[in-house]
Amino acid sequence: MGSLFLTLAACGSASGTSTGATGAAGEAAPVVTELTSCGLPLKVAAPPRRAISMEQNATEIMLALGLADRMTGTAYRTDPVLTEFKADYDRVPVLAAQYPGREALLAAGPDFVYSMRASAYAPDAGGTRKDLAGLGIPAYLSSNDCEDPGLIPSSVTFDAIFGEIGDIAKIFGIPERGESVVADLRKRLDAAKKTAKDVTGDATGASPDMKLMWYYSGTKTPAIAGRGGLPDTIGTFLGAGNAFSDIPRQWSEGSWEKIAERDPDVIVLADLTRGGDGDSAEAKMSFLRSDPVASRLTAVKKNRFIVVPGSAMDPSIRSVGAVEQVGKGLRDLYS
Repeated sequence: MGSLFLTLAACGSASGTSTGATGAAGEAAPVVTELTSCGLPLKVAAPPRRAISMEQNATEIMLALGLADRMTGTAYRTDPVLTEFKADYDRVPVLAAQYPGREALLAAGPDFVYSMRASAYAPDAGGTRKDLAGLGIPAYLSSNDCEDPGLIPSSVTFDAIFGEIGDIAKIFGIPERGESVVADLRKRLDAAKKTAKDVTGDATGASPDMKLMWYYSGTKTPAIAGRGGLPDTIGTFLGAGNAFSDIPRQWSEGSWEKIAERDPDVIVLADLTRGGDGDSAEAKMSFLRSDPVASRLTAVKKNRFIVVPGSAMDPSIRSVGAVEQVGKGLRDLYS
């Protein structure tokens, strides 16, 4: 694909342990959580009380853990919040439509900052994690998007997503709650695995050679999933291939002429509410059906579309739900 596909995004890793101590009077001291988050040491001296989540996927992980009362702010919502979290989400102040600047972030008085995107810690956004650490504010960055590309794993795994949920639960002193959330997600993932054979088995008429195209945004130069990201992981899990698995990047910009050469069997559409070019699923379908090149794709002519929320195409609390949605979509198309 070479120059026709340009890097858009990437991924990373974090791990951690919790330690405790006993005070001179024999009383238990606050649990200290020490981790390495995307290559930087992170020490949380006590469970945070004024946390800020910098974008939606981090927000929903915190809400899934029941941490709304420990949040002093949130930001950058790209999709409607999951229904089960809406009441809690509405209790948390929204600091900015996108990322709050450093001044706005510090004005909220955070004792912990969490993002699944490195862009939240850009100098013109919330400020670097080193800078925040220097102010006594630990800042966690998801392994999905480390600042240093060399720290980014070659592929997204469900274990890494579950591990991150566990990290956040430990940081807030609620490891059992994290274990409960992860146990429920694993149960759903196991159930999806049991039915995955229905997607590629003869009973549905589908084939192990089925190729999916994951279409995130844009029309003139569409953002398409390559190798190693969550879409690639979901497709492999369900027994379906990625029409662009040879692109060694999680997301790349492509041309419709090259996409037409691959002629994917099914197109998975990200439904985004930002209002940009080709963001909503409806806007994508309208474009695909009217564009002289895209309209000739087999998936378009046969109306083989599966729609998932845009935020579900990045690792998050929604990742298992994306497996369920795509699996159901494939069964509906081929049964």
